[in-house]
Amino acid sequence: MSELRFVRMGFGADAVEYQEAWDEQRRVHAARFAEEVPDTVILLEHPPVYTAGRRTEDSERPLDGTPVVDVDRGGKITWHGPGQLVGYPIQKLPRPVDVVAHVRRLEEALIRTCAEFGLETTRVEGRSGVWVLGDPVEQRPALGGLSLDFDPRLQDEEFDPRLDGPEYAPSNAGQRREDRKIAQIGIRVAKGVTMHGFSFNVNPDMKWFDRIIPCGIRDAGVASLTGELGRDVTIEEVLPVVERHLKDVLENAELKPRVIEKASA
Repeated sequence: MSELRFVRMGFGADAVEYQEAWDEQRRVHAARFAEEVPDTVILLEHPPVYTAGRRTEDSERPLDGTPVVDVDRGGKITWHGPGQLVGYPIQKLPRPVDVVAHVRRLEEALIRTCAEFGLETTRVEGRSGVWVLGDPVEQRPALGGLSLDFDPRLQDEEFDPRLDGPEYAPSNAGQRREDRKIAQIGIRVAKGVTMHGFSFNVNPDMKWFDRIIPCGIRDAGVASLTGELGRDVTIEEVLPVVERHLKDVLENAELKPRVIEKASA
């Protein structure tokens, strides 16, 4: 793979509005397809915004009518905002594109970043992103003070964690010792070139996630690097570390097209 280019688009007081960043993604995507620019990773912060991937259901959106930007990436609804590092890798991949391999590479770079800050993270089967694992189910405190052997978030069709108080809030998953996601990944591939990417919770106000069903997952929550380490970590500290690991993982990856198995006669 050719050398990776990083573009720091805006942070803090210069945080980039979502629509502006989306327009820039599409511009760079077209330029990359035309071989006018190298593979590029756009890094930035957004002002507070909810974005919904193509599979988002109405029951996962904010109850209070907060605006949501519907986007053309995979995955479901999430939040972006201050204290969260967002990355949009725009890469040309061999066809047929191996989307899963691309997601795994992004996860690997963020897992390595967390490890460098002293936090062990991993993948969870069937759920994209980077996770802090909770305790085994039988060792977790009972939800809502109840000792029932089922989780109402999964068993009760009328239960809505957006309405049922802090004991069910996604931002409190660490206190409940549940699995919690520290980095979200949602991508799109068009003409063999990737768009969208990852969001890494460094030190945001995690209560923004409590107004939605983050990523459509009801039985787990969300985490931040600051919350897990018990000390304040800044975007400024994390940015060069993320760049270094993305560069190492993406530049050294042996890119291969997805293998298509032919049906036997």
